[in-house]
Amino acid sequence: MGFRENLKSQLEYSGMLVKELAAISGVKKKTIDSYLGNRGYTPSVEAAVSIARALGVSVEFLVTGKENKNDRFLSALPNDLQEMIQTFKDLHIKDRFILLNLARLLKNR
Repeated sequence: MGFRENLKSQLEYSGMLVKELAAISGVKKKTIDSYLGNRGYTPSVEAAVSIARALGVSVEFLVTGKENKNDRFLSALPNDLQEMIQTFKDLHIKDRFILLNLARLLKNR
């Protein structure tokens, strides 16, 4: 199965409507409809990431229908924690260190 089929399947599984996915992901409904249509347009990387995050799955899952163990763990977390983890992973190592120290200070006050 490809992106179109996996997106359809995940939408059904989540019970989410296309307009809800559009609102949560920030990708226009018309654009999502084009991914779901018979022609099955391929999304940009940015759109695929936004859609995957909104659905609580990985881009890899939407593309291949498969996910690794870490993806299953992450997809079980609330969206705000998923976003926090992804944002943290995207930071430079020095910024991660600063953020961890700040979190420790806040925790101990």
